[in-house]
Amino acid sequence: MAAMKAGDELHGRYVALMQWIALGTLVGGVCGTASAAFLWLLGRATDFRVAHEAIVYALPVAGLVVGFIYERFGQSIKAGNNLVIDTIHDEGPELPLRMAPMVLIGTVLTHVFGGSAGREGTAVQMGASLTDWLSHRLRVSRNVRRQMLAAGVAGGFGSVFGTPIAGAVFGLEFIVIGRIEYDALVPALVASLVGDLTTRALGIEHTHYPEAPYVALTPVLLLEWLVFAAAVAATATVFIELTHWLKKRGEQHVPRVPLRMLFGGVVVVGLWKIVGTSDYLGLGIPLIVRSFSDPTLPVVAFAWKLVFTAVTLGAGFLGGEVTPLFVVGAALGSVFGRALGIPLELAAGVGLAAVFAAASNTPLALSIMAMELLGAHAFPHVVIVCVVAYLLSGQRSIYPAQRLLHRKGAPTATKTDA
Repeated sequence: MAAMKAGDELHGRYVALMQWIALGTLVGGVCGTASAAFLWLLGRATDFRVAHEAIVYALPVAGLVVGFIYERFGQSIKAGNNLVIDTIHDEGPELPLRMAPMVLIGTVLTHVFGGSAGREGTAVQMGASLTDWLSHRLRVSRNVRRQMLAAGVAGGFGSVFGTPIAGAVFGLEFIVIGRIEYDALVPALVASLVGDLTTRALGIEHTHYPEAPYVALTPVLLLEWLVFAAAVAATATVFIELTHWLKKRGEQHVPRVPLRMLFGGVVVVGLWKIVGTSDYLGLGIPLIVRSFSDPTLPVVAFAWKLVFTAVTLGAGFLGGEVTPLFVVGAALGSVFGRALGIPLELAAGVGLAAVFAAASNTPLALSIMAMELLGAHAFPHVVIVCVVAYLLSGQRSIYPAQRLLHRKGAPTATKTDA
């Protein structure tokens, strides 16, 4: 009897594994295809803006038009990533399928006209909405639906950045502060791997960064990283608070979404003319690349990119926070590395990962991401900075819907909502 029972349990595990491989493959294929289409369009949008820079003057008009469309048709999806998190937690109604095309088009338009935004929010929302449509068509259980949603987040994140392991962990880590959702580990891993393979198979190439050099971790360098972690936490805090403050004040004083986006576009255009450069528009990937090698990068580059992004997203333009915060972190790391004699490839890489880790409460995923992007030599350094910055940034997050398992650093767990 015991042998039969053990055999049944083993058979059940194999069946469950095969089910998750099949579902994860399906989710990853959908997410990877969506990300490939999005990244191709985003590349064309960026190239067009660079070739026709005067189009940035039309950003306020673009905001007005996109705002009208979202006001009319997008009320049910305006919460974006926070809606995805709430749905995973509360088992809410099916995510509207129109979230995928609307957020894709809105983000591409943001970049065509020069708004400073990222791409992770779009990839995550497309992956989640398409996955939820699949889960309802397949009529899976509530628990399986929840796990598929986490896999959709992982597939979207991993495929849009070309970092499948980080994508899998991000899909499990960003839902609850202080806990990883291991019950969705297999589908998230499969979806992220398949999503990345699909995106690459469709001809998408990701940005390559220099490999971090080997630098021994000494007591002096450890102290320097702790100082840098404090600077990272402060930078992430400023970004979170400024973005949320702008959103809140905008909603109070300008209730209409189109008008908020119009005024936000005017401010971005004004900032663009003040700084006299287009470096802080769009994704900002050239600035990331410069941070790894250019000792003449302006010291205030990280602050300007932070302000441009906070204004863009605070006004309601679509996109994500990840890539702009990569710019902020890499530029901050460049300043830190130059001041202390740390190789720029290492300092910029650590900063790239750590600022977003602190802002999103995902230190493990971003440490793995840094290793995928920069090589294993970066890993011990980036883990230290990500974890310490995560702790120092407090309970705040760029995703207000994140649940808080317990206060960071608290000796006992007290369940509450963030």
